[in-house]
Amino acid sequence: MKKGWLIALILLMIGFAGAYIWYQQLNDKAKADGGPHDNTLRPRLEMSRVSITDISGDAINLNLSLLIDNPLPVAFTARQLDYSVTVAGQEVVRDAYKKPISIKSGDSTVVTLPIKLLGERFIKTLKRLEAEGIDSTNYAVRSSFALDVPVLGEKTFVVTTVKKLPTLYIPKVKVEDIDLGHLGLGRTDLAAKVSITNKNKFSINMTDVHYTVKVNGKMIADGDQTEPILIKKQATTPVIFPITMNPGRVLSLLPRALFNKKNTPYEVDFTAKILDKGGNPMIDQSKMATKVTGTLADFKKSAKK
Repeated sequence: MKKGWLIALILLMIGFAGAYIWYQQLNDKAKADGGPHDNTLRPRLEMSRVSITDISGDAINLNLSLLIDNPLPVAFTARQLDYSVTVAGQEVVRDAYKKPISIKSGDSTVVTLPIKLLGERFIKTLKRLEAEGIDSTNYAVRSSFALDVPVLGEKTFVVTTVKKLPTLYIPKVKVEDIDLGHLGLGRTDLAAKVSITNKNKFSINMTDVHYTVKVNGKMIADGDQTEPILIKKQATTPVIFPITMNPGRVLSLLPRALFNKKNTPYEVDFTAKILDKGGNPMIDQSKMATKVTGTLADFKKSAKK
């Protein structure tokens, strides 16, 4: 009986040794043959696509797609993938993809990482790049994952993939003036004069624009602009958004006196879809949302005008 256990143990050790030698030989062959990445026999990651899904005043949401290739002679499973993202050497996010990842030998898969960039940190990096006159920079993803590999057991891999992309500046929306028109009992035309600043080295189109105007916390009007609006590159483009409101309804919500007070607060919410003629996957079809606040003193026209 003991002899049988001894033979089984020896065979098991030979099996492990054979698997290790096989792995090392394949690894040495991969290095000698040459190839992408660092030419080692381990999972390879490639940043295949970066696309912005939503832009707001305090955060930028994007999807980062990673192509994961398995050159190993066996399948593997990773319980989760820990990652960090740097832009121009500055870490902007650290998170984990907590879904299991299983890839067969010689196969590959694409994992989409939902990333939320805090606006303040990202904008600080953009301002530094702008001051240095840098129009493209490195976006790097450092990934760490423990793989359950048959025979070889659990192995931890750390892979960094880098992609050079254009420095992206978020379009800035500023409300220059709001003409409240004449508040009567009929319909009143309201015009919002807006300037949109685009610091990028490419023009963009905005479509499906929707905007709402609130005075003292009450929505008084909204409007839509379905036709594309061309925002010129490295320039500020003025746009006038017409809005029609019902003053009778407005005056039922807000006392007329509020419109005569300079410190009455206002709020304009602006949403749009960004299109890129060149099909830049980083911004094409992305959504943008911004909020502009102030008081009516910023816009009320003088009676002398």
